[in-house]
Amino acid sequence: MLKRIKDSIFDILRQADWLLLCLCCGAALFGLVMIASATNFLNSWKMVIVQACAIVLGVGIYFLMSQIDLTEAAKRWKWLLGFGIVMFLLLKTPLGIENNGNRAWLGIQGFPANIQPAEIVKLTFILVLSRQLVWVKENWGLKSLRSIAFLAGHVLLMVGLYYVISSDMGSALVYIFIFAAMAFVAGVAARWFIIALLGGGAAFYLLWELDKIPDYMKERFMVVFDHNLDPLGAGWQQTRSLLALGGGKLTGQGLFHGIQTQGEYSGSLPFRYTDFIFSAIGEELGMLGCLAVLLLLAAIIVLSVMILPSIIKVSMTALDAVPKEYEDASLALGATPIETYFRVSVPAAKSGIAAAVVLGVGRAIGEAMAVMMVSGNVPNMPSLFESVRFLTTAVASEMAYSSGLQQQALFSIALVLFLFIMLINACLNFFLKRNKEG
Repeated sequence: MLKRIKDSIFDILRQADWLLLCLCCGAALFGLVMIASATNFLNSWKMVIVQACAIVLGVGIYFLMSQIDLTEAAKRWKWLLGFGIVMFLLLKTPLGIENNGNRAWLGIQGFPANIQPAEIVKLTFILVLSRQLVWVKENWGLKSLRSIAFLAGHVLLMVGLYYVISSDMGSALVYIFIFAAMAFVAGVAARWFIIALLGGGAAFYLLWELDKIPDYMKERFMVVFDHNLDPLGAGWQQTRSLLALGGGKLTGQGLFHGIQTQGEYSGSLPFRYTDFIFSAIGEELGMLGCLAVLLLLAAIIVLSVMILPSIIKVSMTALDAVPKEYEDASLALGATPIETYFRVSVPAAKSGIAAAVVLGVGRAIGEAMAVMMVSGNVPNMPSLFESVRFLTTAVASEMAYSSGLQQQALFSIALVLFLFIMLINACLNFFLKRNKEG
């Protein structure tokens, strides 16, 4: 019995993406420190304890979800859809809690924290939507009006139900963005996104002109473009946030020493421990702290979306190709599953893993459009705090109209990238041959 439990634990740990998990935990722990700073004026550790428990619970759920076959779970879409609807309807019961005009939380007597159903339902929403996308793509395709209407029906049902009950426009928009991202990745034609954008804009303008949008929503929208519109009312949060960010300058005022984030007076930044925690980071840790947070989040996104899938897929193929007899022999000689994995399976598949790394790095280096969007796209010498133009970006953006010396320079850049990739391959081949000879 104990051996079975031990083997199960080892299997769970082996399947975990430790790099991604460590990055996410690092971001969560950093956020925990900032919440402690932002709630220091309350003289209470309640929020910190709740968030710490949430981190532990989240890590546990991560390992649990790694053992669930999401494909099989998505097949039970009716149950998942019903679960989401029930969670939203609970907001209309006495369990629902209203705060700042939004009835978006559930409170259970004796439980130290409130529960936001929208955050839980996001998981089931993604699974159901993925199931729908696969079914529609296999049966109808993703180009017809019928397909788009069928997919949009699920989104409109969940978003409409949630907004009518809670009046929480922010979370409702998140669901729409999730749908748009999943539909784009699945291959929905671009024209439907253009039509949806134009239709949504026209509907928003019509509702605005007919005075069907609540005044507080109008104020929140207008104050984004003009912070001085109502500086003592709707624009108070935004103006205080800008003051906090500006007051931090390069290195910040110091942890637990921010004027806006530590002050108890009425002029301090309100709700500093919620979505405006970034303002607290800017004031206390400065631009360097903000840059560190953005780089950490960028690393998580890049690892999750661009590099890791390629590396993991090819590496898993290489590991699966290792003869099972090797692992059986290692276990028979008394090695543990972990020792077998790292001392037998991985060395036997090192060529395939090395190839996966080369492919992943090559893809990252050659990813011009992603770099173009996040780097600023300014052709100057690289600097830590200035926008730059990467080599791949320069080739992609200038080759269409280049000529003469400029075109020759772009071909030289492409040659440098080619030589860099060849250098990586040569280094890996050298180490692989040396290990083989040794």
